[in-house]
Amino acid sequence: MSNDYKNKSFKQLLDKLQQESWQLELIISGFAIFGLFTAFPQVKVALEVAQNDKHIYAFVILLVALVACYILIFNLLVHVILRGLWIGALGLRYISGDIEFEELNYHNRFTKYLKKKIISFDRYVASLENYCSVLFATSFLLIFYVVSITIIIVSFILIATYILSNDNLPEGFRTFLGVLLMIFLSIGSIFMFIDFITQGYLKKKKWLSKIYFPFYWVFSFLTLSFLYRPLVYNFLDNKFTRRLSFFLIPIYILISVFNSVKYQKSNYIDSTKFNSNLYIDNREYEDLRVKESDFVSNATIQSKVITQPYVKFFKVFNENIEDRIYNYAPTLKPKQDNRGFKTGIKFSNGQSISRKKRDSLAIKYVETLNKMYRIRIDTTEYKTDFLISRNKQKQIGFETYISTKKLTEGKHILRLRRKKIRKKDTIQVTDITIPFWFFNK
Repeated sequence: MSNDYKNKSFKQLLDKLQQESWQLELIISGFAIFGLFTAFPQVKVALEVAQNDKHIYAFVILLVALVACYILIFNLLVHVILRGLWIGALGLRYISGDIEFEELNYHNRFTKYLKKKIISFDRYVASLENYCSVLFATSFLLIFYVVSITIIIVSFILIATYILSNDNLPEGFRTFLGVLLMIFLSIGSIFMFIDFITQGYLKKKKWLSKIYFPFYWVFSFLTLSFLYRPLVYNFLDNKFTRRLSFFLIPIYILISVFNSVKYQKSNYIDSTKFNSNLYIDNREYEDLRVKESDFVSNATIQSKVITQPYVKFFKVFNENIEDRIYNYAPTLKPKQDNRGFKTGIKFSNGQSISRKKRDSLAIKYVETLNKMYRIRIDTTEYKTDFLISRNKQKQIGFETYISTKKLTEGKHILRLRRKKIRKKDTIQVTDITIPFWFFNK
C-alpha cells in the first residue's frame, strides 16, 4: 500500500478511513477510559509520595500526568456519551427518517419556531458527528498544551537553579546569562500566550511577525510544538473547530473553580489547622492512618492517647534535611553531589572511597543529625537517639523512642526542635508540634 500523500488511491483510503473513524474512536476511548481509571489512583499515590519526599522533578512529572488524566477522562467520557447519542440518532433516523413537523399537528407558531431551530434531523446528526470528532482530537491536543506549559515553567526553574544560583560559575557571567535567558523566556511566553488567545494575530501583521518569529522558532522546539503543529493549524483553518477548541479552555477553568468551591461552617475553626497547639491532625498518629496510601507528610507518634512507657517518634526524610546537615557540618558535604535521578548502570571512575571511610562518614552523618535535633515534651528537653528506618508506608526517615516515666497524666505537647546556624550564631527553631494525651494503664 502506497503511503504517498499525493497519490490518489492514498487519498481515497484516507477518505474511507475518515468515514469509519468513529469505530476506532469508540474502541480507543473505551480502552483509554479503562486504563486511565486504573492508572489514576497509582499516579495520585506516586504524586503524594513525591510531594512528601520533596522530589521536585518527580512531582512535576507526576503532576502533569495527573492533569492529563483529568483532561482525558473528562473529554473521553463526554465523547463516549455524544457518540452514544449519535449512534442512537442514526438508529432513529433509520426507522423514522427526517422530522415530519406536519405530523405533529402543532400550532403554526410552534411549527415555524421548531422548523427554524431544528431545520432537519440530518443536520442534527451531522452536528453530533462534528462535535464527537473534534472533541476526540482536542483531547490529545490539550495534553500537548499542558506538557508545553510545564516545560516553560521548568525552564524558568532550571535557569534559576543551575545558572543564577550556581556557585561554580563566575558571578558576573551567571548573572548576565541567567537574566538574559529569563528575559527571553518571559517575553517569549507572553508572545506565545497572546498569539494563542488571539488565534494567530501576531503572525498576521508584518512588523509583529518579524519580531515574533525568532521567539516562535525557539519555542517551537522548547514546547515540542513541532510534534503537533499540523493538528493545531488544521484546527485553526476551520471556523467550527476553531471556536469549539477555544471554547473548551473556559470550560476547564469553570470546572476547576466549581471543584474548589466549599462551604465554610466557621470563621475560626478552619484557621486552627495552622496551629498545632489547637488542632489535631490525624495524619500525625500512626494508629489513625489505616490506609497504605496515607503517607506521613512530616512526622508521627504512635497514638493520640499513649499508654505505653514510651513515645515512638518518626520523622520523614527529605532533601531539605540533608541540606541542613551540610550547613551545620560542612565537612560532610561531598565534592560530588550524587542526589537526583541515576541510572542503575555503574561505571568505575577510580575515585570510589573505601568501605571503612564510607561507614565513618555515615556514623558522623547520624551523629550530626542527633546533635541538631532535640525533642521537647512541654518544657522538658530529651536527648534524641535517631536511627534510620522505614515506616509501614515504606517511607524512609529517622526514628527514636522517648521514655514517659516522668510524664504526668493528661495532655502534653511534643515539639521537635532543630539547631540552625544563622550568621555564625546557633539558634533553635521548632520544626514540628504534636499534641497527645498520656495515661498509665
